[in-house]
Amino acid sequence: MKKVLNIGLLAALLLFSSWGFHAHRQINRLAVFTLPPEMIGFYKANLQYITEAAVNADRRRFAVVDEAPRHYIDIDHFGDSAVYTMPRYWNDAVAKYGEDTLKAYGILPWHVNVMYYRLRDAFMVKDPARILSLSADLGHYIGDAHVPLHTTLNYNGQLTGQEGIHAFWESRLPELFSGEFDFFVGKASYIDNPQLAIWDVIIHTHRELDSVLVIERRLAGQFGERKYSFENRNRQTVRVYSYEYSKAYLEALDGMVERQMRAAIKVLGDFWYSAWVDAGQPDLKALIKYKPSEAELEQRRKELEEWKQQRISTREHERETAQ
Repeated sequence: MKKVLNIGLLAALLLFSSWGFHAHRQINRLAVFTLPPEMIGFYKANLQYITEAAVNADRRRFAVVDEAPRHYIDIDHFGDSAVYTMPRYWNDAVAKYGEDTLKAYGILPWHVNVMYYRLRDAFMVKDPARILSLSADLGHYIGDAHVPLHTTLNYNGQLTGQEGIHAFWESRLPELFSGEFDFFVGKASYIDNPQLAIWDVIIHTHRELDSVLVIERRLAGQFGERKYSFENRNRQTVRVYSYEYSKAYLEALDGMVERQMRAAIKVLGDFWYSAWVDAGQPDLKALIKYKPSEAELEQRRKELEEWKQQRISTREHERETAQ
């Protein structure tokens, strides 16, 4: 989703939606129900915001400098085995490749780590507005990390003659069929190392890439022009991937889209929960209707920075350099 390709499909318009607004909202909303009793009251009280704000990060991509690379990582640019050998921590990656190169090919897993620590800090200073905003944004990036086409230079099939596959996989399929998916994923679990955890997600997601491309190419040969149909959208007739073709692709993927959405829901709940635990498990029930003054928040931020300076060298893996 770095560029627009004029392919004459509704899918081209959806290319900028990453997972599609529908799927992102589902992931954020359903992750709330993985949380423990100490957290779920606060998140359920703000369920509409968490759901609707799931797409805010996409809306910023044309207005905020450096926002776009936060949504993907073209890991294959760095070599066939780069998903296993790429430096996991930002400073190490910058030392090896340079910041400009990393931003040119995406910084998704490192930015997820940054967002995790920002959320932890928001919990620590008990800033409800920031907790909600960061929780929603973190959900968006974690959702993106579960889309195989967010991990490759061939992000829209443009290198293999499959233009439009990006929105087809992440938008058209969930919009048509997610109502049939089983989204029960259990309870959130604590993550020991957020940076390594999100890299594990990238590894798994990237492994699915070949199937995404190979299966679609095979089906395209079988369906020919039957892969397309026409629908009325906003008083216009647009060409879309047909229901029959979409259903055949979904079935040939053998549950991949459902698995990736389920995984995103679970991982997001894990990240929210772990940030809260690492912040000392603050009382979120007290924040449901609480609006701290700016003076209170500023004092807490100051205390937090002093605390962080005191422990800056105690846990080497916590590299929170912002992108």
